[in-house]
Amino acid sequence: MKNLINKITMTTLALTIVLSLSNCEAIKNANNKQKGAVIGTAGGALIGAILGNNIGKGGNGELGAVIGGVVGGGAGVLIGNKMDKQAKKIETEIPGAKVERVDDGIVVTFDENSGVYFDTNKSNINTKSQETLNKLAAVFSEFADTNILVVGHTDSAGKDEYNMTLSEKRALSVTDYLMSKGLVKNRFQTLWYGETQPKYDNATAEGRAKNRRVNVAIVPNDKMVNDAKMESGGK
Repeated sequence: MKNLINKITMTTLALTIVLSLSNCEAIKNANNKQKGAVIGTAGGALIGAILGNNIGKGGNGELGAVIGGVVGGGAGVLIGNKMDKQAKKIETEIPGAKVERVDDGIVVTFDENSGVYFDTNKSNINTKSQETLNKLAAVFSEFADTNILVVGHTDSAGKDEYNMTLSEKRALSVTDYLMSKGLVKNRFQTLWYGETQPKYDNATAEGRAKNRRVNVAIVPNDKMVNDAKMESGGK
């Protein structure tokens, strides 16, 4: 299956194989580098990794615009390889974080158990979180041809408006801290969703703790995409 996919270069043939083998386990379990060679669609899976169980609800247009689509063909393979390396670096430097390779991007999820967290009703970056964000900033500096999306969430406790504001403050705190480490502003986009996009059950204490999270998504910037297309001969 892997050898077959690697030999496919024509877009129409690739799309035919994707449609006919959509239930094949080799496709389902392929890493992003492999899927990049055959799939050239919008980044819906990446949005789902950030938003959780409610991607069908409204308010996701801006997020989709930031993420963009998935690059196919040879350029997609090159981009996937670079993003795989960056994801591995993040896993090595921050072992407590949840790192997912989805579409052309990387989603890093921080909750109360994984390195970046906030005290109750607070939005300032505490000392422990600073240590983790310092490591993340170093990785972002090493892999410069990416854009960074920071997304804040809360659990369902408290009023909706308060939670929306709190998630905004926390997401902005993370963004501002990363920029204070020398990362340029135009690499960042910051969004927040309050309690509207839970990934876990808010009826349990464990679920609420996991929903009090900040996602950091890393996606290829225009330079990485254009370089990959040039290197692959535009394919």
